[in-house]
Amino acid sequence: MVGMKYRKLGATDLEISDIGYGAWGIGGKQWLGGEDLASLAALRRAFELGLNFIDTALAYGDGHSEQLCGEAIRTAPDPIYLATKIPPKNRIWPAAPQTPIGQVFPYDYIIGSTEESLRNLKLDRIDLQQFHVWTDAWVATEEWRRAIEDLKKSGKVRYFGISITEHEPDTALEAIGTGLIDAVQVIYNVFDQTPEQNLFPLCLERNIGVLDRVPLDEGGLTGTITEQTTFEPGEFRDFYFRGGRKKQIVEKVAALEHDLAGVEGTLPEIALRFCLSHPAVSTVIPGMRRLSTVESSCSVSDKGPLPADVLATLKRHAWYRNFYQ
Repeated sequence: MVGMKYRKLGATDLEISDIGYGAWGIGGKQWLGGEDLASLAALRRAFELGLNFIDTALAYGDGHSEQLCGEAIRTAPDPIYLATKIPPKNRIWPAAPQTPIGQVFPYDYIIGSTEESLRNLKLDRIDLQQFHVWTDAWVATEEWRRAIEDLKKSGKVRYFGISITEHEPDTALEAIGTGLIDAVQVIYNVFDQTPEQNLFPLCLERNIGVLDRVPLDEGGLTGTITEQTTFEPGEFRDFYFRGGRKKQIVEKVAALEHDLAGVEGTLPEIALRFCLSHPAVSTVIPGMRRLSTVESSCSVSDKGPLPADVLATLKRHAWYRNFYQ
């Protein structure tokens, strides 16, 4: 049995597994090849291994991911905490500072999207609701603040967070300062270490929970991408690794593996342990659609933080770029 470890999600009363379940892939649509029965089996195996936290979103498969997560949670033998997200009303990712919040998160839309998620999940309450895009240009506006307060007061939402724009971790610093945000979700991995500069120190100071998404760089840090790797046309990774990007990944990973020679563990295990070694991180949420991925990812929890010399080696492999554009 895996010795799963648990961490407080910021100042909330949630004790969540430090390996969480990233549920984008099981929604289908942008991640092809998955089957619902296999997804449910993967979720249930994760629960058996001590995982008690899922991150999904209304936009993942237009609610399909939420439906699967809700089904798994309702039949789970132990309590499972769930985070989901409100998509931008204009369906534009990322948020643009010049776009009025009324086009993205008007009050009635925030409430309505939350109620739609609850119907998909068939649950009475969302543990962590999140804005799926954000810009601090909206901080001074009133509707989002009122919506958070009303959703919490109604009991439909326990806590509220922000999913921060890809590779722009400083775009929610002012929102954190309002006291209305309980957690943030941000990309943090061996390649993108930028949250360490400003976001993580602020989260530690304010006791804000941190969900670490894309800890394996959409698969780039698994060591399995080659220049010959192909993805189904229309799948997200076909876009993410397009053009000469696979060649760049192969070169960066080869240099990384060279410097990690002799370090115990596979590259994905080391990459996840890198994320968990930072004290600001509450949980990492790798995407997991297969039983083998669930078992290998959950096993990392028991291994603890990386030694200081390995972390120093990994610091040298920071690589700032944006494959989402």
